[in-house]
This record gives sequence, C-alpha cells and structure tokens, in this order.
Amino acid sequence: MRVKKSITMNQTLSISTLQLFAVPNLPDIKPDDSLIEIINKSLVKNDILLKPYDIVVIAQKIVSKSEGCFLRLSQLLVSKQATELAALSGKDAKKIEAILGESQQIMRVAALPPNGLIVSRHRHGWVCANAGIDESNLGHDIDHDEVLLLPKDPDASAQRLQGPLEKTYGEPIGVVISDTFGRAWRKGQVNVAIGIAGVPAIVSLVGQNDAYGRPLTVSQPAFADEVAAAAGLLMGKTTRTPVIIVRGLSWTPSLNTCARDIIRPIQEELFV
Repeated sequence: MRVKKSITMNQTLSISTLQLFAVPNLPDIKPDDSLIEIINKSLVKNDILLKPYDIVVIAQKIVSKSEGCFLRLSQLLVSKQATELAALSGKDAKKIEAILGESQQIMRVAALPPNGLIVSRHRHGWVCANAGIDESNLGHDIDHDEVLLLPKDPDASAQRLQGPLEKTYGEPIGVVISDTFGRAWRKGQVNVAIGIAGVPAIVSLVGQNDAYGRPLTVSQPAFADEVAAAAGLLMGKTTRTPVIIVRGLSWTPSLNTCARDIIRPIQEELFV
C-alpha cells in the first residue's frame, strides 16, 4: 500500500494541488546496486506510474550506498589538526580526520552534547555539520568502523537517474537528491537539495507583481530545496521510504540546472 499525502499550496502565484507519494518496500541498497533498476522495479511493483512533470526525490543515503561511498575509519591516519580538533570538540579524532578529508574549510567547532559539533564547508560548497558524513541507517552488514560520505558528484548522480526515468515514462521528469541539514539560528533539521536534474534550483519572481500589484524585487524561491523539504515529510528516519514522488507542481525543465546554484557566494556570507 503506497503512502499518499495531499497539500494545497500557492506556487508561482497560482493555486495547485501538490501530491506526495512514498514508494514503499524498497530493499536495502548495497554498493554497486543499480539504483535506477531498483526504483523502476519498485514503481512497477507498487503500481505507481510516473507522469510528466513528476519529481522523484531520492535520499542521499541510498545514492551514496549504491555508489559505494563508504569510508573505513581504521584505515585513516590521524593528523595533528584532527587531534587538536578532537581536544576542542570531544569528537573522535578519526571521525574528525574523515571530516577534514571531505571539507575545504572548518567553520565552527564546539564541545556540545552528545559528541561534539564541527561545522565545515564541504568540498561541494555546502556548509553543514560533520561534512555530511553519516553513521545512521547504514545497514545490518555495516560495522561501526565505517561511515558514509556524500556522493562524489550529486548533480551527476541525479542526471544518471533522470535519463532512464524520462526514457521509461516520458519527458519531463525531475530528480532531486536530498539530504538532511541543520540550520543556523533554528533548531531541528530539514531536507535540502544537494543534487538535481531537470528541475530548476531557484525560480526568480523578480519583475513579477505580488497579489496586490506591487513589483517583486528580491523574491527567488529555492524551488529544489522546497521540493526536498516537502518530500522530507514522508522520508522519515524509521520509515524506510527514501524515494518520494512529488506531483502537481508547475515548473520549467532546465538542462543546465545545478544544485550548487543554491550555494550563496562566499563574498555574500555576512555572518561567518
């Protein structure tokens, strides 16, 4: 039985109905698994037929698993920097070494419960905790010595999934690879887009009029992030539903779309 949820929202200044479908009963994903084949089989098995302008939101975790983005901590040599950061944060030095390997800059370090906090600028440009390195829901056959990294190129991963989906179901079909990030100044986490194919990263409303006729000068909704966040409502940590179908949005396909377009340029970062 598929999970279905409907939400009415205002999108691009028109009322539409947004539907979210969780694709249930996906198998555990392992390195070298064909993720597109597994997704297609699950869609057929659950009698879900994609339609033009559907967006398939896929959790980063299963993308990284299928691409074998595991790292064994015991194989790392702990650097002086990792040792120093371990003393400041209380985190395990080898986990910090893994964070350093995935980061272009360490932004903040704090000895916060439960096991310290490091905020870094990932090599892709994302500012996030622990360089996006994951230790939860890795599978029964993964020991505590292994951690999971973000995909090497999430946009390329999204493109590899989008092509076969469009070939099977017709154009256009969008793909968003999402991950769960914390937010500055706000508690909790939300899903954001780290890889996209077909869908726009940002929709500019600049030059249009608001509901009262006033011109919009700065409104640029982060469309891909909004889609990822909505999908996160059905993509729980315990529900094992890492693939969500988003249906009902109006969007213009983009060939040159890139999740990195959402990253604010460093010269515009006012609070770091």
